[in-house]
Parts: sequence; C-alpha cells; structure tokens
Amino acid sequence: MSGSVLYDVPGPRGRARNRLYGALSALAIAGLIGFVIYRLDATGQFQAGLWDDYEYTETQQRIVDGLLTTLKTFAIAAVLSLALGTVLATARLSDHRPVRWAATAVVEFFRAMPLLIMIFLLYAAVFTSDPMWALVIGLTLYNGSVQAEIFRSGINAVPRGQSEAAYAIGLRKTQVMTAVLVPQAVRSMLPSIISQLVVTLKDTSLGFIILYEELLFVGKAFAQQTPPVNGVYAFIPMVIVFGSIYILLCLALSSVATWVERRTQRSRKGKPPALPAAGVVPGAEPTAGASGADGAGTG
Repeated sequence: MSGSVLYDVPGPRGRARNRLYGALSALAIAGLIGFVIYRLDATGQFQAGLWDDYEYTETQQRIVDGLLTTLKTFAIAAVLSLALGTVLATARLSDHRPVRWAATAVVEFFRAMPLLIMIFLLYAAVFTSDPMWALVIGLTLYNGSVQAEIFRSGINAVPRGQSEAAYAIGLRKTQVMTAVLVPQAVRSMLPSIISQLVVTLKDTSLGFIILYEELLFVGKAFAQQTPPVNGVYAFIPMVIVFGSIYILLCLALSSVATWVERRTQRSRKGKPPALPAAGVVPGAEPTAGASGADGAGTG
C-alpha cells in the first residue's frame, strides 16, 4: 500500500529489515561510546583528583562568570548581526545597481574571510585594549553577511504573484516589502536564522585566541592551572564539563526556535470556523415551525 506518491509504506519484510538496521546502528554507537569511555579510563582521565576542583565554590564561580561573559557577547553579536543582515539584504534587493554591487561585495568578502583571522586582525589593529569588541565585531561581520543571504533568499522565495498583486493595488516598494513579502518570508527563514544564531553562539569560543575571558578561555586556563594527577593533566575533564555547557546552551536556543516556529504556524492557521448546530443547514432561513418550537421550548 502506498502512503503517498513519493513514499511506499514498507511491508513486513521491510519493517523487519529496518528494525534490524536500527538495532545494529544502536549497537555500533553503544560500542563506540564504550570504547571511548574505556580509553579515557585507561589513560587515567577519570581519576578523582582531576575532578575534585570542580567541587570548590571558587571554581564554580569562575565557570559562572565565563558563562555570563559568553552570553553577553552572544547577545550583542546576535542583535548586531541581525541588524547588519537586514541592512545588507535590503541593499542587495535595491533597484539601484551600485547599491546592489556594493552590498554584494561586502557580503561576499566577509563570508569568504576566515572568522578566526578576522577576529585576530581586529584585535591586533583596532581593539588592542578591548578584546570583547574585537570578538563582537568579527562575529557581527561574518554572521551578518550570512544572515543577509538568508534574508534575501527567503524574500525571493515568496511567490512573485504576491508582489505583483501588491504593486497592482498601488503599494510602494517599501510597503510591499514590509507588509507583504517580509511577513511571509519570516516563517520560512526562521529555522535558518536560528541555525545561524547557534553558530554565532558556538563561535564565541574563538575569543580565547585573543585572551578574552569567555567560557572556553576560563576552561583552558583552569585546566592549565590544575596540577597533574599521576602525570595526567585535566584537559579531558575540562572538555567534558565545558563542552557539555556549550551543548546545553545550543539545545536551549534550538528549543526556543522550535517553540517560536510552532507559535507562528499556529497563528498562521488561525481559529477554525464554528460548526453549525445539529439539524441546521448552513445558510438556510429558519422556518416558522422551527422558531415556534424554539419559542415553546424556551417558554
């Protein structure tokens, strides 16, 4: 039996084969995880002495401070990159050719420039005394250029008939963009926008290159300052602890994105129309008998 034109519902043999593949994949993943745990234990990475320092209040406070610094940097870079992306996307959709060319050159240049090199150049040449802004501006230029392409492609994906109908009723281009194209494009662009924000959050870890005290810098410094236990340094425990924090932050941001997407889909569907009462034909006039019966029942 076919579930749709492009997909056939698997039969009994197909379902059994899929279950077998799923079980083998689960066993392979479990074996890989077990091997990694075994190797970490064999190299002494689970020694209690490597993890004891995480119980101290001072260590926990340093982690919290690094986390707050990372969130602050991400918040500023996210807002600025969205603003820059909006400006560049608007310029790339302009009717004026020089404006489009200039915006295209800016977008392509900063998308092609490696982010790490950009951050280091900004720190060495401009923000020598304030590494935070070197990181923020680098993240803004790179991610803003990527967001600009997301915005532009999302707006161009709206059916052309929408803008033609808006122009036909006398709307100007600004009105067509703000009232017709952008509201429809946002729903399709939202997953890509949030995905790029997750990239922005993860890229804040590049601040450790310019000695900015964000989360990864705190973890690296902490691992270097922790005395080795039986010749083993605490780098793997640092990666496990701080990597888990980054993963939780990205999962939280993705959860917010999923919630917003569901809200927009719900608002787009709107409220379903009210169903007619039993025995009433929609659009039909009530008969005298029916109104009399209603009156009798009311009385």
